[in-house]
Amino acid sequence: MKIYSKINKKIDKKIKKKNIFSNLKFFNNKKFCLYYNLNKNLIKRILLKFFTSKFFAHIMSLYFKSFLSKIHINKIIKKNKINLKLFKKRKFNSYNDFFTREYKKISFDPKKEHFISPCDGLISIYPINNRSVYTIKNTKYNISDLLCNDKLSKEYINGNIIILRLRPSDYHRYIFIDKGTRFNQTQKIKGRLHTIRPIAFKYFNVFKENSREYNILETENFGKIIQMEVGALLVGKIHNYPITNFLKGQEKGFFSFGGSTIVLLVKKEIIYFNEKILKNTFLNIETEIKLGEKIGTKKIIC
Repeated sequence: MKIYSKINKKIDKKIKKKNIFSNLKFFNNKKFCLYYNLNKNLIKRILLKFFTSKFFAHIMSLYFKSFLSKIHINKIIKKNKINLKLFKKRKFNSYNDFFTREYKKISFDPKKEHFISPCDGLISIYPINNRSVYTIKNTKYNISDLLCNDKLSKEYINGNIIILRLRPSDYHRYIFIDKGTRFNQTQKIKGRLHTIRPIAFKYFNVFKENSREYNILETENFGKIIQMEVGALLVGKIHNYPITNFLKGQEKGFFSFGGSTIVLLVKKEIIYFNEKILKNTFLNIETEIKLGEKIGTKKIIC
């Protein structure tokens, strides 16, 4: 999408630079404007379709799995001061090999009443209601659309949604936040691209949905929560292990290149969340968090 955006800007820049029609009445009339907008948007639509196609995603996937992509690794390590001594491997065969690196040891807050982060990343916590819309990987969803399940979404009204955005430099493996049992089969939702052309074709809007999958987890200390992994537009890049019964801190799965967001849904009156995170979210600031770090405490019901 970034590549498409750059090309799109170049097209508009060239058109403005070559403003050869500005003084001619014929080219300022409505018919010409309609023709011009239609053709300009046609180019945009073709480019968008290509850069969001499965073919393009496959080519990019092959590249990041190849030795050619190794050139990106040292830049990220130096820029983000990543300590390779913490990981099982110190030499990587491709960027994707680096992206899916494993810690030698996973550490997490062991206290049962502590609600922990399933991953490294930037965290935001919001209340859930019928009207709220949440931005996840540059796409806006309400809870019903996010889950593609109206009935299930109603169970979490007045609860909380926790959005964890992983950066390229972050650890891309994730864990279970409590001991428990997987309540259902993994629900997989394919990525989609919706293009809407308004009246007179003057412009067009694009609405995309990222591929994502989620599980309902019956946990020992926090009730029934939903853990969702969000991938790329057309290629998921999400790898979950087929585990039914799990322990707190156990690895749930990992992202390969293209996946980078985790969403948790928690029912109402379950957790007291970290005040700093809540305050930052209110100010539209994401808070840096580490895998296994405490983000809340279980409410004690007397």
